[in-house]
This record gives sequence, structure tokens and C-alpha cells, in this order.
Amino acid sequence: MKFRLTPRWPLLPHHHLRHLRHLSRPRHLLDTTLSRELHATRSSFNTGNSGSGGDSGTFLLVPGATMATILMLGILHARRLYDDKKVEDMKEKGIELEFSPDVKASFLRLLPLRSMSRCWGFLMSVEIPVRLRPFIYKAWARAFHSNLDEAALPLENYVSLQEFFIRTLKEGSRPIDPDPNCLVSPVDGKILRLGELRGSGAMIEQVKGFSYSAASLLGANSLLHDAVDEETCKEHSEQSITEHSSRKSWWRISFASPKLRGPVSVSPKKGLFYCVIYLKPGDYHRVHSPIDWHVLIRRHFSGRLFPLNERATRTIRNLHVENERVVLEGRWEEGFIAMAAIGATNVGSIKLFIEPELKTNRPRKRLLHSEPPDERVYEPEGVGVMVKKGEELAAFNMGSTVVLVFQASVSESPGKDDHSSEFKFCVKSGDKIKVGEVIGKWSCS
Repeated sequence: MKFRLTPRWPLLPHHHLRHLRHLSRPRHLLDTTLSRELHATRSSFNTGNSGSGGDSGTFLLVPGATMATILMLGILHARRLYDDKKVEDMKEKGIELEFSPDVKASFLRLLPLRSMSRCWGFLMSVEIPVRLRPFIYKAWARAFHSNLDEAALPLENYVSLQEFFIRTLKEGSRPIDPDPNCLVSPVDGKILRLGELRGSGAMIEQVKGFSYSAASLLGANSLLHDAVDEETCKEHSEQSITEHSSRKSWWRISFASPKLRGPVSVSPKKGLFYCVIYLKPGDYHRVHSPIDWHVLIRRHFSGRLFPLNERATRTIRNLHVENERVVLEGRWEEGFIAMAAIGATNVGSIKLFIEPELKTNRPRKRLLHSEPPDERVYEPEGVGVMVKKGEELAAFNMGSTVVLVFQASVSESPGKDDHSSEFKFCVKSGDKIKVGEVIGKWSCS
């Protein structure tokens, strides 16, 4: 039996076989040929301007740049995961994070976030083939933990991602608390901050270590100023009455009737409260009315579109004041109330159901200077648009933030310097809440 021996040479491409032919040549011819080819190869790398030499250099440089980019992105992603894990560990230990600006926040100011958001909005409005809709929407729901069972329509009926994001829910999915003495949540989200606004500045806490004024959020022409001035005048008038009664002579107090002898009256006053709620991309994206009220004024601020996630809240100054927002102001039975719907990156489009013609995130006329807010007074003036508790008011895409600023009754306890508020919050920072659930009421059990 005869065996065929396989050649010891490895299989090579055809253009390399010509090097094997040199082996049969004399030694001096082989050295001459190899030196010529080596010289030609060096020339091609040095010039890189003509023929296949330039292509070879490009072929070697492109994979190197790609690998460097992938490596850089991997390092940044790993750093972000490390920072997020560090934040979670601090929260578990009960350590509250403070405001700490960084380089990333400054870099965001250089990006054309408004133009990027308009491009994203265009992509979201593109019609998706019917067969692909269930797969795309289910993938989104898995990524952002959305509950598709609450959708009012089958997934095939949502033509685009934009329609899917602002989808309505099945009837009864968000029951509204019927208690007339309670304030309900206008959105699904997470309570970031809440409390009572005290002092002349009326500062809203963005994060521990940094706050912004309610007036800067709502605007210079806000009805908030009239409400504060009215309450200040009321306090001065009550104080003057008390001082005047204290000047009465001793005999008038001694012989007065018991009703006049004890003139201390506990009259309800108006305190100013706020509540900040953050919506994640997977949350229900429609905004409802928190109470029965009259919407008197709409104010649209054409600002930036920074992200509104937890990282941005800790690193960007005046985040809610600088971002584009739509503010609704009006009156309810307790006094002043305002609701600010704040846009974020890829959330430039804020839709108002009571004013469908309003368009947001339009190209700016002036790039360097901020534009004055666009304001509209709803007719009839002084009455405005009446909305009921739980009624739909607005909608926006992706994640965003809603800030409530409102007046509610407080009473000053006799003989004490502090104020015991009649209105009390029934939630705390960090709680998750849904539309229609109670935020606060006049008497919490």
C-alpha cells in the first residue's frame, strides 16, 4: 500500500505562491528578488499617495481607529457602571447625594441637543410596518419596564413610536381618588422633591446643596407674585389689628365681655407648596389635572433640552429653569396653582390638549440670547379653561419632569412660633406614584 505524503508548505493565497518559486532559483538571485520586493513595500508605506500603497495604508489604519473608538466607549461605559453602582451603594447606606458639577455637564452645553431632539422626533413619527410593530414595542417594553397590558389598543394599531409613547390606557387603569379634599398625582413617576416654600426667595430644592427660585421657574409675569403679595398684605393687616387691640387700657380689658377679652382668632392662611415628579422613558406619558381648577395662563419657555435623569440633576445648575417647558397657571379653591411640564433631550415636543396648535422645540430665531416666553391668556379673561380632576391636559415623549407649585391652607398655632400645616403630604421623596393617587390632603389619616 502506498501513502501520499502531504506537502509541508501551508496553504497560501495565490498571490503568495510566487514566493515559493524563488526557492528553486540560485541563492544570489533569491537575495536580489527579496531585496527588491522589500524595497517596494517600504516605498508604498512611505508614499501612501498612489496605487495600492495608499489602499494598504488605509486598510491598516481603519481597523486601528475602530478598535481605539470601541476601547474608549468601553472604558466610558465601564466608568458609568461603576459610578451608578457607587450611587446605589450610597443610597442603601442612607447617604444623600449632593450637588456636584462635572466636566460632562459642561460638554452637554456644546451639543446641539435641540436639533438632535427634532431629528429624534422625526424618526419617532416614521410609520412602522404592521408586522414589525409588536416586536418593536415589546422590545421597548422589556428595555424600559412598560406594562403593555394597560394599552387601550392592540399594538398593531400604533402607527409610529410617537403614537405608542403617548398611548392612552384602558378605562379604569388609573382610578382617580374621589376625595374632594385631596390633591392627586398628575403623572406616573417618582417623587423627587416636595415641601413647603418658606421665606422671600421661595426656593425649590433641585438636589441637596442646590436650589432655584419658584419665580425663575414660572416666569417674571407669574401669578405667583400676586398671590405672595396678597398673603403678605393679609399678614400685615392681621398684625396691625393685633397691635391695635393690645393698646387698649387695662380697665377696658378687665370689664370687657369674655368674647372681647380673648380676641385671639385662628384664621386660615395660605402656605406655598411644591412637588417635583420625574417620569422615566417607560412610564405612562400623559399629564392629567391634579385637582379641579381654572387654567388662566399658558407660558412657553424655549430653553435648552438637557437630560433630566438623576445624574443630570446632580451635575447641571438650574436644570429645570434652563430647559424648555410649558407652564400652566390658574386658580383653585385654595388659591394659586401652577403646573410646569419640563422637556428633556429627545422630549422637545410637549402637546397641550387644551391648546393643540401649540408647537414646541422650534428652531430658535436668536442663538446667543434667550427668547422671552410666549404667553397666552385663555378666554374668558379671569375665568379661563375649567378642567376637572383627572382630566387629560398634556403629553410628551420619553422621560420628563412635572413640577407642581400651589397654595394651600395653613393655620398658625396659638402660642407657638412654628406653623402646623392643614395641608399635609401623604408621600415622601423617593416614592413611586401613579396618576390619580393622593399626593396630599387636608387631613391625612
